[in-house]
Amino acid sequence: MIIPRSTLAASGCSLHQAFVYLKSKKKQSTSLPPFFRFTQLRNKHTERIQPETMTTFELRNLDECLEKHLPAEELKEVKRILYGVEKDNTLKLPESAYKTAEQNGFEIKGYSFEARPEELRKPRLVRIGAIQNSIALPTTAPIEKQREGIWSKVKLMIKAAAEAGCNIVCTQEAWTMPFAFCTREKFPWCEFAEEAEHGPTTKMMSELAKAYNMVIIHSILERDMEHGETIWNTAVVISNSGRYMGKHRKNHIPRVGDFNESTYYFEGNTGHPVFETEFGKLAINICYGRHHPQNWMMFGLNGAEIVFNPSATIGRLSEPLWGIEARNAAIANSYFTVAINRVGTEKFPNEYTSGDGKAAHKEFGPFYGSTYVAAPDGSRTPSLSRCEDGLLVTEVDLNLCRQVKDFWGFRMTQRLPLYAESLSKAAALDFQPQIVREK
Repeated sequence: MIIPRSTLAASGCSLHQAFVYLKSKKKQSTSLPPFFRFTQLRNKHTERIQPETMTTFELRNLDECLEKHLPAEELKEVKRILYGVEKDNTLKLPESAYKTAEQNGFEIKGYSFEARPEELRKPRLVRIGAIQNSIALPTTAPIEKQREGIWSKVKLMIKAAAEAGCNIVCTQEAWTMPFAFCTREKFPWCEFAEEAEHGPTTKMMSELAKAYNMVIIHSILERDMEHGETIWNTAVVISNSGRYMGKHRKNHIPRVGDFNESTYYFEGNTGHPVFETEFGKLAINICYGRHHPQNWMMFGLNGAEIVFNPSATIGRLSEPLWGIEARNAAIANSYFTVAINRVGTEKFPNEYTSGDGKAAHKEFGPFYGSTYVAAPDGSRTPSLSRCEDGLLVTEVDLNLCRQVKDFWGFRMTQRLPLYAESLSKAAALDFQPQIVREK
């Protein structure tokens, strides 16, 4: 079987991977393996990850790297240390979900977290779906077509989530559009903004939520028609009845190079709402808010059992932090966290600068995906791919939240009055740091 060099390059598959695959085949075949097939289905308008912008070599997934190089027993121990899981927690999903993913060119993985059996409470099992995706059309295409293209892609991923039995699904940050905030251009990107409650995306998602009996959290660029048509970065929560429950606006706005998002919207004004649904108490810590421990803490104080972190963040900037922050928040606040990041590199029509001394450019990325779920006991799932569209399905037992609170006693020992007093002092104009110096 001969594979053209152009096909190999476009697939993102290394020569070694191709050689291992072909060597494993007992007879020649004209069908392509999954890592070639995916390229034919994948969004062709999302650029390939360039080695110099992410790593010195192509690394699709840390787990694949470990599995490739470590013997089985060592791998088991390494994963125990890395992920805090004593045994294989892979979750077998229905074949229909796998088939939908394969036919539409996205990755799907399933994992589960267990809790100790209790005598007075039944298990509170909930399945969470987390979606990471690239854009569907070039950023030069008509706005409506761009949005419809992404809708079409993600609707199929939500279908797979329903087939996998998901009770809750959450999208990535600003999922209906390219992440154009890096350009700091108002037009045409502001045209993507829409109403949170009555906008077309919420209407479409409401229909899916009702049809699939699923809570859907989706993150959009919001146009607030009641307050001067101002724009916000907003997550919308739709109940499994298809009704709009409410929204939360991004509390912390980055001003870091390409992420100077205050050009478009300001810090949110919705506090730290927790949405009580049939499938648990949910909250949303949007993107940059994950860098602020107090933001995570407040959702916990308001009773959250699962906190979603829909994000859009790129390699080199934040990847070493990615696997730490949401996991640490799960530990510190005794709830589950769901960290979601988009994939791909997005190319814009006009050059822009990043305030980093480098030449003007048109490409933004790569976003490194790596969506994962962390549990309150510190364990976590492996990540989705760094470069492919994907759906992560995770079954959790919400009883684990209370069990961890009882075991560690973090709530009992957190000393809120002490910190409230200290924070009040720190916020005052005449604040003096409590520093003791040698006399």
